[in-house]
Amino acid sequence: MEEETGAMEKVALDTVWEERHVAPAHYTMKIDSFSLLSDMVANSYLEQYESREFEASGYKWKLVLHPNGDKSRNGDGYISLYLVMADTTGFPSGWEINAIFKLFVYDQLQDKYLTFGDGRLRRFCAIKNQWGFPQMLPLNTFNNASNGYLIGDSCVFGAEVFVSKSEGKGEHFSMIKDPSDGTFTWEVEYFSGLTEEFYYSQVYLAGGHEWKLQLFPKGHKKQRGKYLSLFLELDDCTKSHTGWKLFVEFTLRIKDQVQSQHHEQTIHTWFNASENSWGLPSLISLTDIKNPSNNFIVNNTLIVEVVLHRLSVLKDFA
Repeated sequence: MEEETGAMEKVALDTVWEERHVAPAHYTMKIDSFSLLSDMVANSYLEQYESREFEASGYKWKLVLHPNGDKSRNGDGYISLYLVMADTTGFPSGWEINAIFKLFVYDQLQDKYLTFGDGRLRRFCAIKNQWGFPQMLPLNTFNNASNGYLIGDSCVFGAEVFVSKSEGKGEHFSMIKDPSDGTFTWEVEYFSGLTEEFYYSQVYLAGGHEWKLQLFPKGHKKQRGKYLSLFLELDDCTKSHTGWKLFVEFTLRIKDQVQSQHHEQTIHTWFNASENSWGLPSLISLTDIKNPSNNFIVNNTLIVEVVLHRLSVLKDFA
């Protein structure tokens, strides 16, 4: 009880007061003959008035009003108002509902609602099924007709409740380093006789994705006739979810088939739906490719290679 009292008092200290013209979204409680209600509860052991149950955000609630103040929580001399979880029938053991709520009192003179809330997510559970404000308004302020809250012995309170429900959706991002299947080697035979603008390797599986290499033996676009161009393409991108992206660090390599003095460059980039192919239009000059001392073409065969060093993994959060 001491812990709960302390929590209630802290809520009062953190309360944010705001005014607005829009009525409460979920429940309005109008009370006529407020003075008679005050007298009635003052002479009862409950010292409170409970509203009817109402539904908001898929759950049932009620308002509990202490018209003379909740003395058990240092609310003597104040209007005290709480939001209470009303019907928990069928809830599992250990249940909890997390909600952000606001409570209201109506200013009848200015046609505005004074709202009370702190914007925090509050946990309703079996051992604590209510939250609210033991010191919502001083009674002398509330009872003064010039403030508009109590006119003709009539007043209006209200509530809005928004429950935070976990839908189990989310993402889990991680990185794979040096996957065991990350190296793919492509032997391009009869290199001197290649006449097409570009060629594709076979599709291969690495790091959980399907890839293929795209080779432009005489260069890509502006590099045509000057450089050999090589690209890595993600072949299974149509299987990915909307808005997908995949970070990849990879090396494109032209192999020296004699002395292993390979020519290579490393790329760090994001693959996505609009950019599913990345590479190097100017990987190596055609002059260097054809130079016999570089050993890039042996028996009219060029060997190109791609090595995946790192790639991201994005899964549903669990």
